[in-house]
Amino acid sequence: MAGTVAGEHRAGTDAGPSNCREEARPLVRSVLERIGDKWSVVVVCQLGESTYRYNELRRLVRPITQRMLSVTLRGLERDGLVSRTVHATVPPRVDYALTERGRSLLRVVRDLAGWADGHAEEISASRAAFDAREA
Repeated sequence: MAGTVAGEHRAGTDAGPSNCREEARPLVRSVLERIGDKWSVVVVCQLGESTYRYNELRRLVRPITQRMLSVTLRGLERDGLVSRTVHATVPPRVDYALTERGRSLLRVVRDLAGWADGHAEEISASRAAFDAREA
């Protein structure tokens, strides 16, 4: 909250159980960390376009490393946001897709991206003004 000290609460700002104070709960915090990491949102957005095999996804999400893509997909699968389907072929084929829960996150992410796009000029001006004051 702008104008408050960390940990301080401003009266009249409670929005109920979904307010920002909920992030203090360990599970909520871990979910926010997952979807707020460097690659998860990019992977979710890409999987919002189609189902992909691992190497297709890796090419689309460059410059992600093989290890980081594996870690990201495993975490998203663990949280039920991505499904991993192994097909019994030779060689084995593995497809990744968003689950219904992942699609609901995609809607939120797209809304957030729209908000950022709609405020980009204002944010840029705020950054320039801040940097000028700090210089």
